[in-house]
Amino acid sequence: MRTVMWHFKNDETTDVSMKKRLIFLLTVVLSTISTYGQSVSGIIIPTFNDTYCKYISQLESGQTDINYQDFRFSFIESEQFKIAGKKSSELDSLRDEMYLQMDKSNYQEIIKITEQMLSIDYTNMTAQKIMRQTYKIVGDTINAAKYKAIQFGLLKSIVDNGDGQSCETAWPVIQISEEYYILDMIDAKLVEQSIVNDGNLCDKMVVTIDGEEKIYYFEISKVFEGREK
Repeated sequence: MRTVMWHFKNDETTDVSMKKRLIFLLTVVLSTISTYGQSVSGIIIPTFNDTYCKYISQLESGQTDINYQDFRFSFIESEQFKIAGKKSSELDSLRDEMYLQMDKSNYQEIIKITEQMLSIDYTNMTAQKIMRQTYKIVGDTINAAKYKAIQFGLLKSIVDNGDGQSCETAWPVIQISEEYYILDMIDAKLVEQSIVNDGNLCDKMVVTIDGEEKIYYFEISKVFEGREK
């Protein structure tokens, strides 16, 4: 009888031990998914309940099929635009720190910094681009695809609304940073910048690409509209 009871207790101990191991393994698996699967976003969505904030909520939930030009224009109308203006120095510092962490291949820190940048200005294409590239490197294919759609949605909302070849067909921007982002994307080196006002208000950018001089125009009426906020 004692032998039977001993075996019974031993089986109970084995079952408890196995359950503990299963719980431990499940924890490891979930932790691995969190690290190498889809990460939880740390982007802070402004709480102004305006069009800009509603667009961010849609995008963060994965609904990337939106009107990106309307989204960019809604940023100017949002209270967050004023806050972003006051935090321009902070945004510059975050960008510089982002590049430092990129040199160190510190991927989790890069994601953290780009989240902070997008919490200030979600239309920031540089932050969207680096976020997308970093998620791709760490194997988070879901977020990599999401931020790729957002990055190129923002870009196309500019370059698909003109050809940049004249002031009449200039690319419409809401911030000067968008101009430099596009020039950087086409490997253009700025030679000279001037404002043209011949019915349309434009930035005329004389650049060189592979040693060849080219001129691109950006429509900047929204830039001045934003500065009046």
